[in-house]
Amino acid sequence: MTSLDFTPYRRTTVGFDRLFDLLERQARAQTGDNYPPFNIERRGNDQYRITLAVAGFKSDEIDITAQQNLLVVKGNRAEPESDVAQFLHVGIANRGFERRFELADFVRVDNAELADGLLSIDLVREVPEAMKPKKVLIGGQKPLAVIDGGTSAAA
Repeated sequence: MTSLDFTPYRRTTVGFDRLFDLLERQARAQTGDNYPPFNIERRGNDQYRITLAVAGFKSDEIDITAQQNLLVVKGNRAEPESDVAQFLHVGIANRGFERRFELADFVRVDNAELADGLLSIDLVREVPEAMKPKKVLIGGQKPLAVIDGGTSAAA
């Protein structure tokens, strides 16, 4: 795999360091482990779901940690209580895992469920009122108001 060089872009942009760091980290991670497999889906304008295939894991063996701009999902399987069984073939992964997901600003975990071997994590983007765009009138005739998504700037 060829290495990506973002140096020319870093020289001509300001404030995008985090984006370029994320792209470089993802390019390096492509050669890593892909266990467990997962899906990411958009369920609405500001709603997302991450679904991980975690067959064989119980809810108390999975740890979900949400930090600022980072979601970490870890699975640690309990050791078998006895060594009575002798496996002739082991095709089902019996190992722990750690998956990291970079989250955009203002994205928070809303819910997590484990059913039928699938761990579903619902995410919601909630932009605070103070961060939403506001219409500014010349001359300050009216107070600032939050702009709705489809509202025209000209009034």
